[in-house]
Amino acid sequence: MLRTVTCGELNKGFVGKGETLTGWVDTRRDHGNLIFVDLRDRYGVTQVVFNTQMSADMHKKAESLRSEFVVRVKGKVQARPAGTVNAKIPTGEIELVAEEIEILNTCQPLPFELEEKSVGEELRLEYRFLDLRRREMVENLTFRHRVLKLVHEYLDKQGFIEVETPYLTKSTPEGARDFLVPARLNPGTFYALPQSPQLFKQILMVSGYDRYYQIARCFRDEDLRKDRQPEHTQIDLEMSFIGEEDIMGVVEGMIAHVFKHAKKIDIKLPLRRMSYQEAMDKYGCDKPDLRYGMEIKNLTPVFEKSGFRVFDETIANGGEIRGLCLTPPAGVEFSRKDFDDLTKWLQQDYGAKGLAWFKVTGPAQAESPIQKFFDAARIQKIIETAGAKTGDIIFIVADKFKTAVIALGALRCSFAEKYKMIPEGKFELLWVVDFPLFEWNEEEKRCDACHHPFTSPKPEDVPLLDKEPLKARARAYDLIINGTETGGGSIRIHDQAVQSKIFQLLNFTPEQAEAQFGFLLKALTFGAPPHGGLAIGVDRLITLLMNRESIREVIAFPKTQKGTCLMTDAPSPATERQLKELNLDAKKMWLHHPKKA
Repeated sequence: MLRTVTCGELNKGFVGKGETLTGWVDTRRDHGNLIFVDLRDRYGVTQVVFNTQMSADMHKKAESLRSEFVVRVKGKVQARPAGTVNAKIPTGEIELVAEEIEILNTCQPLPFELEEKSVGEELRLEYRFLDLRRREMVENLTFRHRVLKLVHEYLDKQGFIEVETPYLTKSTPEGARDFLVPARLNPGTFYALPQSPQLFKQILMVSGYDRYYQIARCFRDEDLRKDRQPEHTQIDLEMSFIGEEDIMGVVEGMIAHVFKHAKKIDIKLPLRRMSYQEAMDKYGCDKPDLRYGMEIKNLTPVFEKSGFRVFDETIANGGEIRGLCLTPPAGVEFSRKDFDDLTKWLQQDYGAKGLAWFKVTGPAQAESPIQKFFDAARIQKIIETAGAKTGDIIFIVADKFKTAVIALGALRCSFAEKYKMIPEGKFELLWVVDFPLFEWNEEEKRCDACHHPFTSPKPEDVPLLDKEPLKARARAYDLIINGTETGGGSIRIHDQAVQSKIFQLLNFTPEQAEAQFGFLLKALTFGAPPHGGLAIGVDRLITLLMNRESIREVIAFPKTQKGTCLMTDAPSPATERQLKELNLDAKKMWLHHPKKA
């Protein structure tokens, strides 16, 4: 090794010893005869002192040092003089007095200062090799490593076996668009990069590997946002001869293990279970954030036969009147324009017909454009049911159940973020269970799988598949952390007849089901055990644990929201020769490329 210790290793126990450090020049401070250099590597920072009177050559080299030069320094460790100790860093009690220095490499002027907070993300991603040197990025990736190490340890102790599954596989519909890879040896055919190891892990269960896991790479060609990437990593596991509670128990034990050893936080087990219906009813979404209140209230009974036409017609048509109570922070006043802007937002983004509101001014008293339609007794009942007090604002949406609660759920999240109602450093975890098995696709007039087509219906709901499939519930479960779906899974279908029935309800012909999933259907006829599993998004989990703004902050080499890598300039055109080798029409492909190889 070119070094004897790292830049984060030295302490008072090394005083008087000769040591050699290597690293990058973080800062240089010239004090005349003394030049101080903070030398940095991924382990930490050590102060190096150059006494220029010791050597003219060393003095010249020390003066030439600039940010991010790579150097090797040999010297003697000494305690820092009284009054100069830096208690903020582990090496702050000592310094290395340089006796020799070797410049291993120089560095061009930097496109940005590494610790500058206001650097644009695009510039950081273009120079990711520099951005990854920043202390925050080192912490992010080191923490990610520690979490995955804890996961490996925990699952190994639980009897799981790690099995790798293929990256080049068959294209099967799993909810997102596949990335396709042309197969040169089989002209006109394509592999797909896996959206998940779903089918292979089910095959492993059929094969008798009753506890499988994998830190799996998954690929989905879908529109991106801050918590999505075209390639992501998940903790993927599957178990045989189990029920929902068995899997949830193993997974929440693993999560508690991670929290305890990576964050020093004890998670109370078992985690809370909440039905999908309760989550939608109270929070307007299937991934509720329980770190703050503002539950949605059902005001439908309060407004029955109120005489207010809009509400009466909504109730008569099977809709509901839902309300959300906000306690505005001190000094916050809502203007008419504020209410109008909120109404327009909910109409455009969530399909709500409108937004009504009441400002509570006292017992049985409220200000509202529609207050004249209600007597004092009904207004008092509105206030009581909404859980409001003087000064609060009650927001109301009258619409179909799902439209009303989703709109108010979005309003709830918006208020919590805008008015800083979310406690810092708090974690709320829960399971959401009892999801619908199907949702109705209005455009294509057919059922869609809410999770994926391999999710088992609850045994008592199997008879519903023939007559009322939309009422069937799934044996599915999602792990929610602070309002983010961090993991999800289900008990799978292990009966070939039930699987074929599900494919039929999803509008697959027998020929299509055989073409897409024939190998799975065949496997299910060869002694498939009851099984189920779950996948946890590693990128989302680390982002939550480290309280980062985006998953791109915890991925070494992420893509932009347009799916590009600014550092490598990927994706890029293929050469005409490459396209010919793949039996693709080179002329047509090149016509559609804005860049030429």
